[in-house]
Order: sequence, then structure tokens, then C-alpha cells
Amino acid sequence: MKALVFGGPRQRSWTEVPDPQIIDPGDAIIQVDTATICGTDLHILGGDVPAVQPGRILGHEAVGTVVAVGSAVATVRPGDRVLASCISACGRCRYCREGSYGQCRGGGGWILGHLVDGVQAQYARLPFADLSTYPLPEGITDEAAVLLADILPTSYEVGVLNGQVRPGDTVVVVGTGPIGLAGILTARLFSPAHIVAVDKADSRLQAAKQIGADAIVKADDDPLEVVRAITDGLGADVVMEAVGTPASFELCTTLVRPGGRVANIGVHGKPATLHLEDLWTRNVTITTGLVDTYSTPTLLKMVSAGQLDTGQIITHRFPLGDIMQAYDVFSRPADTGALKVALPRE
Repeated sequence: MKALVFGGPRQRSWTEVPDPQIIDPGDAIIQVDTATICGTDLHILGGDVPAVQPGRILGHEAVGTVVAVGSAVATVRPGDRVLASCISACGRCRYCREGSYGQCRGGGGWILGHLVDGVQAQYARLPFADLSTYPLPEGITDEAAVLLADILPTSYEVGVLNGQVRPGDTVVVVGTGPIGLAGILTARLFSPAHIVAVDKADSRLQAAKQIGADAIVKADDDPLEVVRAITDGLGADVVMEAVGTPASFELCTTLVRPGGRVANIGVHGKPATLHLEDLWTRNVTITTGLVDTYSTPTLLKMVSAGQLDTGQIITHRFPLGDIMQAYDVFSRPADTGALKVALPRE
């Protein structure tokens, strides 16, 4: 088969590799029907995730059709259409028993496209298939479903729920790429009074406005002035960091009010300064997190019922075989306007 293979920082290729095989009785093999590219994949290519070794097949977001299962798999069978979660769960370790699947110590967690081969390929092996796949109803399209593999549960759990968004809050989202947009979309479920979007790219700010932000501001303008004007000088109740750079994290800590919450979602590859000389008196809560995907069944229900409209997040479509071009487009959002790309099987 063909797959997108990581060759080291800034090196990738769409090339022939061996077909995946059942290794463990809990494995499933899927034919990948639709995949996508995550900002985390760009961080890997940038050298920010050193655990990813050259030769690894990238990708952790896909919808596929089961073609084979191990002898211990009980919940899916060949022919089933499934969502492949970005998080794999052993179901037995302490963290899995607490629902913290992202911290799995039994061989799971974020492993696809990270510690084991991922899903940007024609076929993929999914470990712990019973707990790491979700059968899909007929009414959910591949494009809607693939957004539930990572970005929607990540933004919802790590941004909205960790940030404790409440009715009437002022919420600021710094970074309006796919993760930030999903944060805006799911924050709206809690009826905040205001959602302010901050980004450098006009196209992404316009997308944020269309998806539910009622105020947008360029990062190079004065986000603090805008937030203070909306909040009578206090600052935001919740600020979500959805970029993953030192500057964006530090901006978030300036925008939050005393007693507010900063929820970090972004993938950081460099140290960021924590200005405790300013924060120590302000009762600010800062949370970090890797998605656990415990919310995926709930989000699936909402998408299936039409309560979450994800249609605006996918802006570009390429056949899976054109993934090299898709990476080029996805990596230059300021020039291309790309948010999320869909990669259907040819």
C-alpha cells in the first residue's frame, strides 16, 4: 500500500510500505475511507515531537471500513464503517479506568502517527479496537465524522470543559485554525455572552466570525484593548490558547481576568515564559491537557442530531493520493485560506 511517511524534520513522502497486519488479538485493520491532516502533524514535521521516529506513518484522524479483526475484538467486524479515534485505550490501566484515556499506561494514549504507524495511508492497524473505534450511523458523512477523531473532542475537553466555560462568560480564543474554530463551535453550547477570536490571518478571523465569534481582532492590533472594552476593563473569563507558541501563550495570560481560566490546547515545541511576577496575585487557573476522547460518543450524538454544524471547518478536498499537495496547502493557511483538508479514498 501507499502511506505518508515521516523521514525526519521537514521530510515526508507518499511511498510504498508493507500492508498492516494483525499484531495483537485486539487489533483491527481498516481501509481508510477519509483521512485529514492535523496541526500536530506539522509540529512533528517541524521537529517539535522528537518521539516520532523517521519511518513512521503519520496521521491520527480517519474514517474507515473494517477489513479484518483480531480474535479478541468483540464490538466491530469486517464491513463496519468506523471512526478511528486519535486516542487508543487499553481499558485496564488506572488512567483508562478513570476515563483519562489520553494518559493510558497500557500501551495506548496518543500512539497513532506518533509511537505506532498512523492513518494517512490506504490501510491502517488500530490497536485496542473495541475501545478505540466508534461505529458510525448512516446519517453521518465521512467529512463530518473525521472531525470527531481529534479536533472536536480536543477543543471541547481541553478547551471548553477544562476552561469551565459558563453561561454569560466572555471567552477569548487565541488562534482560529481548526482547533480554535472547534473551540468556538463547542463553547457556544454553553451560551457565553461574548466570544472573541484572535488570529493573524484575515481568512481565519472571517471563518471564526461565521462559526460564532461575535468579535474578531488581529493579533498584531490590540486584543487586550478589545477584551477590556467588552468586559468593563476586567478581562476574559476564559482564554483558550490554540496556537502553541510562547507569544500566544503569554498573550493569553494578559487577556484573562483575575479569577479567570487559561486553557492551553496548543502543541508547544518551545519553552514559554510563565510570568508569575504578574500572575501570582490574580487567582488565575491555567490548565493543560491531552484529549481523552471520553466526549466522542456525546459529540457523535450531537452531530448526528444536527446540533453541531461542522461543515465550514473543511475548506479543501484532495484525493488521498494527492496528500503531498494537501500538506503544501494546509501548511500555508495565510496564503491558501486552508482550515481543514479532507482526503477521501480514490
